[in-house]
Amino acid sequence: MSKYYVNKFLYTVDRDPEFLESYATDPKTFVGRWEEEVGQRLLFNPAEKSTVVGFSDEERDALINHDYVALFEMGAHFFLSLTLYIAMFDEEWTRERGPLSFQKEFAAKLEHWVGKPYPSVGT
Repeated sequence: MSKYYVNKFLYTVDRDPEFLESYATDPKTFVGRWEEEVGQRLLFNPAEKSTVVGFSDEERDALINHDYVALFEMGAHFFLSLTLYIAMFDEEWTRERGPLSFQKEFAAKLEHWVGKPYPSVGT
């Protein structure tokens, strides 16, 4: 897994309202578009490119399916995942299930990691 590339995705999508909306509504199209248009750029400069060429199939599937558990287990930074998916799901979950519902769900789905060493987030 390219932790850098996945974390870059999580970071850039979380900070751009248009990216966030596109990722939430059509993740398959958005992930492919992000790889082509944003992923290889460094510092948002189209002239400078990263040597990372794309997501692995496993990474792409996890991103498309909003599978934050798989991303965590592959070593994606948990805080970047949490903040992105809170931005996407918290309002709806809070409206339907009450305050902090999504955060509690996130914690519950990762509960099997309690007492184990977390996957490294080092790149």
